[in-house]
Amino acid sequence: MVNYNGDLLPAASHFLNHTNRGLRYGDALSDTVRFTGNALLFWEDHYFAFMAAMRQLRMEIPMNFSMEFLEAEMRKTLEAAGLSDRPAALGLTVFRKPGTTLAPCTLEIDYILDAAALETADFQLPATESRADIFRDYSLYADGLSALPLAACPIRVLGSIYAAENDLQTCLFLNERKEVCDALDGNLFVKFGDHLVTPPADSGCRNGVLRKQILRLGRTAKSYTWEERAVSPFELQQADELFTSSVLHGIRPVTDYKKARFGTEAARHVASLLNDAVKAEGTS
Repeated sequence: MVNYNGDLLPAASHFLNHTNRGLRYGDALSDTVRFTGNALLFWEDHYFAFMAAMRQLRMEIPMNFSMEFLEAEMRKTLEAAGLSDRPAALGLTVFRKPGTTLAPCTLEIDYILDAAALETADFQLPATESRADIFRDYSLYADGLSALPLAACPIRVLGSIYAAENDLQTCLFLNERKEVCDALDGNLFVKFGDHLVTPPADSGCRNGVLRKQILRLGRTAKSYTWEERAVSPFELQQADELFTSSVLHGIRPVTDYKKARFGTEAARHVASLLNDAVKAEGTS
């Protein structure tokens, strides 16, 4: 089932057409929220980050778009999909109302909610190896737009094709300064000894909710020292560990980069911190 502006429709419904601005111009935002089977994980952080992104794109936020309203719509969507008590990923997409010209005729928005089952509520590391390399054909830009959950992401789509063509499980992106700023399957974290580094929010990475949670939880736990700074491609082969994070994929260690092989110690530590948060939020 799909929730389109509050109406529950079969997934095969044709409810968008050629006037959709998300389709024509990429004039859309999209976010993924993890559902534990009981609670929307980090929902308050998702909500305020998404509202800030809508304001930055000059989208008119409907008067009824409160946290309570959207949570009710999400739970309605989960129930219709038979996922009201099972782990799931909820997709929220907003786009400006239809128009066929580049300049929008209105700033008002429509929205779509959909849900898909997840195997587990918590964050489990995959058992398979993950090979990575840098995608160099195009760069992300170190500006305020790159940090937003934009629905249009052609560089990431091309990166996924590059990974598939080269037998990679993920790839890493550079910004215009040739700094490593993000990964195909989420934000990048690099371990040097007992020090963890992640590219800063203004580097071109998506400044996602899970990234913020990891930094907050990690600095509180104090098992490692943490730093947000630029990362050069040269440093990757000198690192002790690489891993990525996203709401949908969780924590994914990179096991191989060029000739370097990595462990999973820090990735497991971060996953444990997140799982403690899942238990705390999922039973509240």
